Amino acid sequence: MKKAFYEEDLAFIHAVGHSNFALNAAAAILEALSDSGINEGLVVDLGCGNGIWASKLIAAGYDVLGIDISEAMIELARQQSPQSEFRIDSIFKAKIPSCRAVTPLGECLNYLFDSRNTAAAQTKLFRRIYRALKPGGLFVFDVAEPGQVPPGTVSKGFSEGDQWFVAVEKEEDRKRAVLTRRIISFRRIDDTYRRAEEVHQQRLYRAGEVAQRLREAGFQVRMKRNYGAYALQPKHAAFFARKKD
Repeated sequence: MKKAFYEEDLAFIHAVGHSNFALNAAAAILEALSDSGINEGLVVDLGCGNGIWASKLIAAGYDVLGIDISEAMIELARQQSPQSEFRIDSIFKAKIPSCRAVTPLGECLNYLFDSRNTAAAQTKLFRRIYRALKPGGLFVFDVAEPGQVPPGTVSKGFSEGDQWFVAVEKEEDRKRAVLTRRIISFRRIDDTYRRAEEVHQQRLYRAGEVAQRLREAGFQVRMKRNYGAYALQPKHAAFFARKKD
């Protein structure tokens, strides 16, 4: 049976309750684009989610192609940013057209929604993105590193909003560098709450190794622990990788 990720209820909950990351990162990334002389043209938003970042790009005068593996997320994105183009696909096999920037935000490159996500696949993706970018183009993204959960422990937490509730259990396999999130959601539908479960896994990458793979692909790289005034969580890194003119 085909696995599905961010199905209808979790996609909805993510859109209404967990869109702060893209909103907080937007100003700094728009500034980085402008500083690189990129004030128009196509931006490819890999792992576009519910389209919040795409809508910010459209408002700033860019064209947007959003790609996500979740059908439910793409449906929300089309409602959020109808002027953008969206496609359902894995970021590791999607065709990336000639563009000015590529922006897989929010740990997109960590997720194992596509089991082909390995260090070797990441290297190939970096090279494909480099070829797709026009000279001076920008590749902006962030990754989660090993150390998300203390060794030998299971992290548990929850969040809630208007007519929804989510419980998350996190466990990290340090040897395999894989983080597993077990997610149970409840969403009110009419007079009852609908329960759904998903298991998300992420391959965790060391920031220094990611930076090295970017340089090997030809990029000039700046690594940060923030998007402007927005500080990333511990053991997360952001990359601003530029294709040479």
